Amino acid sequence: MSAMKHSYTYDDYKETANWLLTRIERHPTVAIICGSGLGGLADLLEKKKTFPYEEIPNFPRSTVQGHAGQLVFGELNGKQCICMKGRFHFYEGYSVTQLTFPVRVFCLLGVETLIVTNAAGGLNPEFHVGDIMVIKDHINMLGFAGQNPLCGPNDERFGVRFPSMSDAYDRDLWRLAQDAAREQGSSAFLQQGVYCVLAGPCFETVAECRLLQKLGADAVGMSTVPEVLVARHCGLRVLGLSLITNMAVMDYCSTKCANHEEVLETTHMRTQDLQKLVSSLIVKLMEPILKLFQVKKMGGLIFLIVNQMLVLACGKMHSSCGIPSWTNVTSVGRPDATQIQREVLQHPLLLRTTRQCYRRLYRK
Repeated sequence: MSAMKHSYTYDDYKETANWLLTRIERHPTVAIICGSGLGGLADLLEKKKTFPYEEIPNFPRSTVQGHAGQLVFGELNGKQCICMKGRFHFYEGYSVTQLTFPVRVFCLLGVETLIVTNAAGGLNPEFHVGDIMVIKDHINMLGFAGQNPLCGPNDERFGVRFPSMSDAYDRDLWRLAQDAAREQGSSAFLQQGVYCVLAGPCFETVAECRLLQKLGADAVGMSTVPEVLVARHCGLRVLGLSLITNMAVMDYCSTKCANHEEVLETTHMRTQDLQKLVSSLIVKLMEPILKLFQVKKMGGLIFLIVNQMLVLACGKMHSSCGIPSWTNVTSVGRPDATQIQREVLQHPLLLRTTRQCYRRLYRK
């Protein structure tokens, strides 16, 4: 099947997901898409397994400097992750359907949280080169031009026909990112703002930058938004991080010109800070789950709650869902909390239901 296919069926996504599932031992629950020069995030992973894009069925190819073109599976602070070292862009000649292909594959792999990173130009005069902006919202200029990956027939197996985007970026993940930055001493260069996507590959004119600033954009780039649309359509939680690699030229008298070399130079300068931020964030994603196992006598309660939720969700299909045999309610020998913790952290469905338990028990 050609990697340059312009539309995909559910079977195409399933084919790619199944190909990957036969080659990995554990299902990832977090996916990270690396922006220009930010592929070093994949170096955080342990027990890595790497697949070049050209080997993966239906996968597009990265053609831009700073995008390695590899899919890396591994473990980060106890969390199973998948990392894209290189994304795809509209300006490479890909359709918005092609460049978002991996996101639906991630959904079928069991991913629940998507972290998208990018290199962006700063429009907000309060920003500085090297700042990291937590994306709170976006302006989809590609969508204004009719380029939306959700156009066309809708597959209800992925999501609804008309998904809401008022909560595209998860507010709980914003707060976790801010907490992580504060703890590692990065608050001074952590910002929050609105990201605007343009088609590229040209950098913006002075007039365009002034217009985008008036529209409320704090940063501008050439990626991210299409992936976020598809991720939210699939029900994934999303955190977006923009590394401000250059300040947009807003004055006709300025002699500065944006260039890709400056982008890569800045990403190299801030790579370690971004890596620490993402690593700390992954730890915080685990805290609600681990907290359950630290509560006195909570092991048996979690076992019962998870069992009941699985019975409701799966009926008698435990074996076909890949759930360990001890989750059968009729089991005689109940395992201890340590075994429960180990199994829950390794199975996406158990992890999801345990997280739901936490939210119900500790909802503020």
